[in-house]
Amino acid sequence: MSVTKQVSKAKRVQLDRFLYQQSVFAFLAFFGLAIWAFWTSYYGKLHEGMNWPMRFHGMAMTAWCLMLIGQAMLIRLKKNRIHKLTGKLSYVIVPLILISGAHLAHITCSEMEIGSSVYYYFIALMFNSLVVFGILFGLAIWHRKQPLTHARFMVCTIFPLLTPITDRLIYKYFDSLVPLAPNLDGMPMVQTLGFGLGDLLLIGLLVWDWRAHKRLDVFPLAFGLLGLYHLSVVTFHQFQVWRHIGDWIMSLPLS
Repeated sequence: MSVTKQVSKAKRVQLDRFLYQQSVFAFLAFFGLAIWAFWTSYYGKLHEGMNWPMRFHGMAMTAWCLMLIGQAMLIRLKKNRIHKLTGKLSYVIVPLILISGAHLAHITCSEMEIGSSVYYYFIALMFNSLVVFGILFGLAIWHRKQPLTHARFMVCTIFPLLTPITDRLIYKYFDSLVPLAPNLDGMPMVQTLGFGLGDLLLIGLLVWDWRAHKRLDVFPLAFGLLGLYHLSVVTFHQFQVWRHIGDWIMSLPLS
């Protein structure tokens, strides 16, 4: 092997290792933003009375964030065996997120004006995010024997969960951004601002991965899934087919 090829290979490995080992800081930042966003409605009120669906879903999401941080830290510390063992917790945590998320989404949407565009908008927003999250997690598990691919998909699992954080931060601390969001029947669709932020971050990862490793196997797929999700939220409420699907979802005994 030539010196040039050896240097190139070493450089690629170093870049992969950078993503692999520094992802813990991305997960810490995500969890920190989640605590900030949900402080007044959840984390700051844990000692007070709270409805069970919200408390349970918050516990499941907190467990997921802590697991992501812990798993990334174990990889950083080269504790691969412990990483594999503790990773099995995800087989419990993710179903709890999906079940509690569907339960809470069903309750939230049932309190809206049935048949309105906003009603079907929120059905797509809340339920489809769970679908995309589940798919990305499934892809991460499918590629669990390919560590760098697995790590990329695990990073991508945070993107379907981003808008609950950005919505609250925008309304509470950056309300000057609200007028920038498009409206649906008088309701600002601030979720689109979160969509835009998530898309920009994912495009950055996509470009980075292509330039550093010539890889187009993970982030483009994740971007496509996120794009379909975002499109479903913004447009599906207009179509009768989705309205029938939404009515069927809401007819299920999920709450």
